[in-house]
Amino acid sequence: MNHVLQGRTESELLWFRRRGFLAAAAAWTGLGGFGAAQAQARSNIVELQGEALLNGQRLHPGQTIQTGDSVQTGPGSHLVFVVGDSSFLVRQDSQLTLERGATLFSVSILRLVTGAVASVWGRGQQRRIITPTLTAGIRGTGAYTEVFAAQDHRTYFCNCYGTIDMAAGADRTVSVSQYHQSFWGEPQPRDGRSLTPARAINHTDEELEFLARLAGQRTAWQIMGRRGSKDGSGSLDPYGAPAQPR
Repeated sequence: MNHVLQGRTESELLWFRRRGFLAAAAAWTGLGGFGAAQAQARSNIVELQGEALLNGQRLHPGQTIQTGDSVQTGPGSHLVFVVGDSSFLVRQDSQLTLERGATLFSVSILRLVTGAVASVWGRGQQRRIITPTLTAGIRGTGAYTEVFAAQDHRTYFCNCYGTIDMAAGADRTVSVSQYHQSFWGEPQPRDGRSLTPARAINHTDEELEFLARLAGQRTAWQIMGRRGSKDGSGSLDPYGAPAQPR
């Protein structure tokens, strides 16, 4: 996928190529993924680079992240972990909370205060990603979310694949994507709209593919055996157009 870097570096997007991560990911999947980790009381952290906080205390690689927890990453760090049927990559300088669903390891809401998270969610009951300027109702989805605190918490959201109920301000739309459909959640309406179309920024196909693998899934474009339009329309038809808010 063609992408534009906005406030991020190319090296941040290439974490999945690191030898250490490849070994950790192979071990995670080879040992049976989240279910086996839970049964064996092993950590659900696949990789931690740099420093991060769990509920205000320094996070160590052997700990377990569960719903109800707050996570904060420091400069130059990133964190990859799996909770239930969902997997998450947290970029540096990010702050989020995982709210509890039906069980301890079922996320109902990912609340992103600032920073960026790529995530893959299993099918099932609807969950939500909430930022200061946007709400996304998700069900069996790959997504990338980034909050730009310096821009009054303007939110970039990409429905990498799946069906998502989008809301920002008074705007609502249903996004159906097979290959990256992106939006801005505006802090103040632009031309009367709080939910506006966006191009692809700051994330790649390969990141979502690795996260899907960690959760025992494949992306929509992997299943279909082809990639789609690179214009942010979310369509495998190169002439497809982005969903319009209503």
